[in-house]
Amino acid sequence: MEVLSDIAVCPRPPEGTALTIGAYDGVHLGHRAVIATLKDRARERGLKTAVVTFDRHPASVVRPDSAPLLLTDLDQKLELLADCGVDYTLVVHFDEVRSKEPADEFVNEVLAGCLNARLVAVGEDFHFGHRRSGDVNLLRAMGSDLGFEVVGHDLIGLDGQASATPVSSTRIRAALRDGDLDGAAAMLGRHHEVRGVVGRGDGRARELGYRTANVGVPEAICLPRDGIYAGWYLGADGMRRPAAISLGRRPTFYEDAEASVLEAHLIDFDGDLYGQSARVQFVQWLRDEVKFDSVDALVEQMGRDVDQARTLLAAL
Repeated sequence: MEVLSDIAVCPRPPEGTALTIGAYDGVHLGHRAVIATLKDRARERGLKTAVVTFDRHPASVVRPDSAPLLLTDLDQKLELLADCGVDYTLVVHFDEVRSKEPADEFVNEVLAGCLNARLVAVGEDFHFGHRRSGDVNLLRAMGSDLGFEVVGHDLIGLDGQASATPVSSTRIRAALRDGDLDGAAAMLGRHHEVRGVVGRGDGRARELGYRTANVGVPEAICLPRDGIYAGWYLGADGMRRPAAISLGRRPTFYEDAEASVLEAHLIDFDGDLYGQSARVQFVQWLRDEVKFDSVDALVEQMGRDVDQARTLLAAL
């Protein structure tokens, strides 16, 4: 997949493209259904395939106080789109100027001008442009003049069929907030993953007897609800290791911690991870985070958590 980031130097494939547009946060099963339709239609017509997405969620510019947390950062989104097998992904810089662009200008500049669109596939509820003035009807009207067909895709449920309760990024975020990892994974088609850099913690590893990688996840990324989890840790060496994961505010030691901390204990591993990039995948919820009466009681429970995580992950 070729990643394009400058509209002014787009390749404008002479054979034309079949493309889709959207935030594509999470690249979930609904997104993949649209891309599958796109690829089928492109194959029939000998077109290249393209996804038009944005370098940030448009809501972070249009309504920053209520913008959703992200299921994927830009790098992960591009990796997932590449896995879908599209030829191009155009990453449009989204800022205040772009947010005020009329929908028809976006179509002329990006779809027809940059990518030479011959087919556009979007969800039937798709909106774009200033004040969400663009929709499927506008695309169809402009497509008749500019030479592209528009396919309005039904919203897809978990069974891959049209559904009144479709898979969506909003539903996935809600499942994660509820600690419903199975529900989130079913809609994503994979375990929810977050990424960050390993930093230094508060130095309690020796006291507790369990070393952890403290992964600094950007504030804009969606985390599951606080709790203890079994999951996978993917480090800079490319290895996937089982982990017992603590996500929370460490109430045994702190009364009023402002933010949740992600700590991953890599099971049966001892090594220096500071400063390295890490990916953490949440597989199964084990228990709520609780305040213990003593450090000894916490350590005993941590031992049980690690054993449970080891057993669960070994069976996968």
